[in-house]
Order: sequence, then structure tokens, then C-alpha cells
Amino acid sequence: MPAVIHLDAVSKTYQSGDVEVHAVRSVSLEIHAGEFVAIMGASGSGKSSMMNMLGCLDRPTSGTYLLDGIDVSKLDRNQLADIRNQKIGFIFQGFNLLARTTALENVELPMFYARRDIPAKEQRERAMKALETVGIGKRSDHHPNQLSGGQQQRVAIARALVNQPALLLADEPTGNLDSRTSVEIMDAFQDLNNQGMTIVMVTHEPDIAAYTKRNIVMRDGVIVTDKAVTTRTSAKEELRRLDEEHAAAQLIPS
Repeated sequence: MPAVIHLDAVSKTYQSGDVEVHAVRSVSLEIHAGEFVAIMGASGSGKSSMMNMLGCLDRPTSGTYLLDGIDVSKLDRNQLADIRNQKIGFIFQGFNLLARTTALENVELPMFYARRDIPAKEQRERAMKALETVGIGKRSDHHPNQLSGGQQQRVAIARALVNQPALLLADEPTGNLDSRTSVEIMDAFQDLNNQGMTIVMVTHEPDIAAYTKRNIVMRDGVIVTDKAVTTRTSAKEELRRLDEEHAAAQLIPS
């Protein structure tokens, strides 16, 4: 079975006036089905350029990128759009939900752009199932302004899942969330990963990266470390600890 992501000597160079900026330098990498990977690095490390290429939002300048066995390195714009729709679910720091539509309608949106015609009933059923998968089915008729930040991010995750992608790409998915809500989102990711979903996440927070199974650190466009997470944080245990701390605080007289 091929890797979900296979990079062979991939580079990305941008032209800034007369200066060439080498954002990614001859990176080779494999990520297999069922992995949960964090890509980390300081500003300018190349992690954002790497994520753009993994998400088929940008093409490598050189090298080969196979996504789920498909060589996407030289696809044209329309072919890349098809691959993004069929193979990748995107989750961003900003939830990017449409304000005037319900949670259910937001989740249905990617199916409107699918190549094959999906009947309205099937769209509704798939969207509802995706919302239930991330534990927010009971809020399906709510608009974004009626949802908390964590609930909005769960809707965004459901939207990323609805086309049954091979890969979830999450770009700083907890960046706009408080500490507890961040743990709740990591709990949702761990549950999805336990069900077999492959997840690649960009984060600058080591405590968030500790919820994943593998940490890749980039610097100056190259991978400097690529290690399995040996002491992995369990989101469920962390939520239990936070609940116990909150309950104990309630017992302390003011």
C-alpha cells in the first residue's frame, strides 16, 4: 500500500525581485495511512510552504509529490482543484464558516463542488453524519454566531470530513481557541485518528504537538528532526484532569 504522502527531493523556490528565496530545500518524506503528524518550526522555517504543497495549493519547483499514489507534481490548476476536493480535507486557524448558513449547510458546501452529482438527500445525510462524528450533531441547525469557537471549529472539521478524504490538513487549528477548547479539538483529532484518519497538522505549540504521534521540525527549508512522540498526551485524560481541577476549585471557600 503506497504512502498517503510521498515527497522525493521536493524543493520550493520563490522569486522576490532579483532574489531567489529557497523556502523548501530538497525534502524527502513519507507519511503513511493512519499517522498523526505535527509539522513545526519558527517563522521562515518552510513549514507553511510545505503545507501549501501538501495541500496542492502550490506546486513544487522541483522534485516529486505523490498524494495517495497520484503524482500531483505536474497537474494543471483544474486537476489540482479536483485532487483537493477529492483527497484532502482542510482545517484552518480561522474557521471560514459562512455566517448566514447553518452548521449543516456549511458542511454540505464541499459536496456542491464535487465532480459527481450527489443527490440532495445523500448530501444531507453525509453532512449530518460528519457533524455527529465530531460530536456536534445537535447543533446542526445553528448559525456560526450561535456557536462557541470550539463548536465552530468542530463544524469546520466536519466540513473537512464530508467528502471522505484520504488526508486531513490542519493549519494551526487551535490558534484562535482557549486552552480547554484546544484540548477538546485535540480530543476530536485523536478520535478521528483512532478511526484511521491520516492527519497532518502545522503548529508552533509544543504542548499541542504532544497530542500527535510524530513530530517533524523544519528549519531553513529542511527537516532537522523527525521523531515519534514517545510520551504522547491523551486529550481525554487531560480533559478529565481539567474537570477535576475545576471541581476542586468550586469547593474552596471564597
